[in-house]
Amino acid sequence: MRPGTPEDAPAPPARAADAEAAAGPSSRLHLPCLLLGLGLMLGGTLYPPLFANAQGKADHGLALLFFWAMSAGFIRGVGFVPRARLWRALFSPAACALALLAALGLKLAG
Repeated sequence: MRPGTPEDAPAPPARAADAEAAAGPSSRLHLPCLLLGLGLMLGGTLYPPLFANAQGKADHGLALLFFWAMSAGFIRGVGFVPRARLWRALFSPAACALALLAALGLKLAG
């Protein structure tokens, strides 16, 4: 390659919007999610029957939904936003609320 060829030319400056989009979503403290995660953690610790069905046996589906909501609350609550779309969707505030609503529905139904 010779100097001055297009391969050696400097890249055009990136626009601010492109740089911000490449950085991903902002990673700031999300207080509602954090409080929800803490509340679920304390509620499950202080009242373990929360994860039991009407017969008093462990309900694994219910526990899975509560723990998903708690995990999503902690992950997003402390400001961590995964880069991969799948993980970002699974641990988003919307997923946290959806898992909590599904758990509450399952708890009230059974």
